[in-house]
Order: sequence, then C-alpha cells, then structure tokens
Amino acid sequence: MKAPRIDKVVVHMGVGESGQHLVDAEKILETITEQTVIRAYAKRTLPAFGIKKNEPIGCKVTLRGNHADEFLKTSLAIVENKLRASQFDKSGNVSFGIEEHTDYPGMKYDPNIGIFGMDVIVVVKRPGFRISKRRIARHKVPTSHRLTQEDSVAFFKEKYAVEVE
Repeated sequence: MKAPRIDKVVVHMGVGESGQHLVDAEKILETITEQTVIRAYAKRTLPAFGIKKNEPIGCKVTLRGNHADEFLKTSLAIVENKLRASQFDKSGNVSFGIEEHTDYPGMKYDPNIGIFGMDVIVVVKRPGFRISKRRIARHKVPTSHRLTQEDSVAFFKEKYAVEVE
C-alpha cells in the first residue's frame, strides 16, 4: 500500500485564442493521445491579451491506466529523461513542458498549422487515497501515508530511469 503509482496524466495545450488555431491544436492533441479532447475556457476577461471570459482558449486530455503510462514514457524520452527538482510539488506531483508537438513519433511539421507546445502534468498517488474523496465514510489521509516530493523523485528514478537535477 506504500508503493506510489500514476493516478493520471493531464496533457494541456494553451493556445490563447479561439478559432482555427484552437481547432488545429485540438486535432494535434487528439492525434498524439488518441483520445477525445476537452476545451478549456477563460475564467476572466483580460483586455490586454484580447481574451474574454468563457472564451475557449485551450484544450486538454486526461489519460489513465496503461495509456497514461505509455504516453508518459514517450514524453519523458522527448525531454531526455531529465527533470528538475523544482518541477515536483510538495505532494509528489510533477509537471513539465514539451516545446514542439513534432517531437512525438508520427507527427510532422505543417507550415499551415505551425508548432504547438504542451504541458504534461503527472498526478502520483498511493493506493488508498480514495478515502479522502469518497462520499460515505470519508476520512483524512494520514501523514505517514501521504506522498512527499522525495518519494515521488525516488519513484520516477526507479520506474522511469529519470535523472533529477
């Protein structure tokens, strides 16, 4: 019950505008992850950037299970299996960026579309964390069972052969 595991992997593309640019990003993300894409909407109006509240400005996909594990291995290979300690939060989750979508296998550069970057967020948990989320008989996760940054770093070093700087 103490062994960490990948709960989910969230892949996010922040485009910053709606229209054809966002549709192109959705198609690319759907091709890379092989799952349906969800749009992300602006939470507030930012006139300096030309963004209105509730305007679609990005897209995301949540991956779980074996599909998340395979995608994570591919994404870590793109960043050469190197992460910084600052990319891990105190709960053991990690996030990193991919600069170009063309780094993924099978993706080619199209001058009409351009290049998109993406964020990969990995949520790491131990079994039994559900007790804090369930509706009936909800309890707090004991401090001794919570995942720390050091536990997560050790997990990534062991399972994915990641170098942490």
